[in-house]
Amino acid sequence: MLKEFYFQLFLIKIILIHHVCHPAKIRAFAKDLVICRNIEKTLLLPNPISTQEIHLPLLEENGIRLSIKRLDQVHNLVSGNKFYKLKYNLEEAQKSGFSTVLTFGGAFSNHIHATAAAARVEGFKSIGIIRGEETIPSNPTLSFAKSEGMQLDFINREDYRKKAEDSFIEKLKEKFGFFYLIPEGGTNSLAIKGTKEILGKEDAEFTHIGCSIGTGGTFAGLAESILSHQHLLGFSSLKGDFIHSETNHLLEENLINPLGKYSIFDAYHFGGYGKSGAELLDFIKWFYSETQIPLDPIYTGKMMFGIIDLIRKDFFEKGSHILAIHSGGLQGIAGFNQRLGTSLPL
Repeated sequence: MLKEFYFQLFLIKIILIHHVCHPAKIRAFAKDLVICRNIEKTLLLPNPISTQEIHLPLLEENGIRLSIKRLDQVHNLVSGNKFYKLKYNLEEAQKSGFSTVLTFGGAFSNHIHATAAAARVEGFKSIGIIRGEETIPSNPTLSFAKSEGMQLDFINREDYRKKAEDSFIEKLKEKFGFFYLIPEGGTNSLAIKGTKEILGKEDAEFTHIGCSIGTGGTFAGLAESILSHQHLLGFSSLKGDFIHSETNHLLEENLINPLGKYSIFDAYHFGGYGKSGAELLDFIKWFYSETQIPLDPIYTGKMMFGIIDLIRKDFFEKGSHILAIHSGGLQGIAGFNQRLGTSLPL
């Protein structure tokens, strides 16, 4: 990428300065160093990520350990799994000479929020095709996307369902010109290449890895990186058992053969995508009061509810150490509270 080029330039300059200490060359080197630093500030770079162990009476009673990998900390604006999904897509867009990226999402979409920010940071123009009618005033998610320079185009739900059709994409090209297409939710082979990097060597100690499932890109990346002794648990945020065949198809399509076991749970959707209910909201508030870790009601709240429920039902053997992947999504809480009059912690 561009940052690698400038880093190499930096090293070459050091060598040259060491051997040729002419004042003019030193001044030129200083100028290049300033350019390098300014460019580095604009790149999509990750923050350090912490893994926090949770201490609850339920865990001690069952001889279970539970930790959370805080992907919500990976970037101030491009949070959670979206950072990993966008990483290689934006790199490919840059290599292929695109100056504009286009993607899809709902009015409260984490993906729209993250893409708008990542595109601005990496120097791209961005276009968001938004499902549904525009409302005035805008919600926090769309207001932020606009502030990051994203051009929003609202379409009705019937047309939105055609988003993967070639004829529909051609119409978008006629309207917006040359763009790099990122699918809804960001899931494609490059996204999976990124989410494969979520787990590191330090995560080898865990027996179980838990994550939420939307479009399946994060689950697929984790499935490709789990070790033989690990069991990957996916918690669907969507209603319906179709998620099993859809996720399995995604694994097959990307030639992913997990070394460990994997399971998908479809009973913790709380009514479907974007739906919640009092039981889930009360759980999220309780969890925050116990851990000071916020969860969103669309993805991570449902995953954590499922993990705690499975512990209560003795799903895990004594001595298990579970790693829950906090995939971000906290930006949507403000809009959720605004829309439903709730008071979920941010």
